[in-house]
Parts: sequence; C-alpha cells; structure tokens
Amino acid sequence: MINGKGTSEEIAKVEIIISKALRVGVIASAIIIIVGLAAFIKTGNSGYAGDYFPTTLSEIFKGLLNCKPYAIMLTGLYLLILTPVLRVAVSIIVFLKEKDYLYTKITLFVLVILIFSLCMGKSL
Repeated sequence: MINGKGTSEEIAKVEIIISKALRVGVIASAIIIIVGLAAFIKTGNSGYAGDYFPTTLSEIFKGLLNCKPYAIMLTGLYLLILTPVLRVAVSIIVFLKEKDYLYTKITLFVLVILIFSLCMGKSL
C-alpha cells in the first residue's frame, strides 16, 4: 500500500481472492443441493416421517450425518446463505495482510452486524 491507498494491482488481487471465495461457496452449495436432490429422487422420500421436517441446525446436522435427503439439501441452502458472510470474513483477512487497519475495522464491524442479524433472525 502507498499512503494508505491500495494500488490497482493490490485491488485486483483482493477482488480475485474475494471472487474465488464466493465462487467456492456457491459451487459447493450447488453440489450439496444437487446431491440431496438426487438422493431424494432416488429414494422417493425426504428421509423424515410424515410432515415432519427439521428446523434447527442440530436436527439438520443429525439428518446430514444420517444422509437424509432433505437435510442434505438444507445444508446446501445454509451454505449458500452463509457465502456472503464468508466473503466478509475473507475480506478481513485480506485487509489484515495488506495492513489496511481502517478497512479491517470497518469490515469486522460489518461481520459483527451480519452475525448479530443472523442470530436475531433465528431467535424471532
């Protein structure tokens, strides 16, 4: 960095790192959802009896460990939802490596707001 401002080359590196993080998150979630959908089509059921579907993360995790199709698809959806949060976390690491502490603080604040919002939405 030069005088606290990134050069265009540094900015391009940051954008590449962030775009890779987003791409990995979206591709991984799509693969997981497709695996769950294929399992659902193959077995013909969700893995749960009747009209019951898991609603908590612990239930979804237990279903994932038991390879229940619906739990696998929900895991992919949660990963897709968490991908932007991953992007913010990667940004913090990149800003720390560049020693850009102002943007590190701002991005950390954004991450705290995102996590707080996710927790508040879960409790309502």
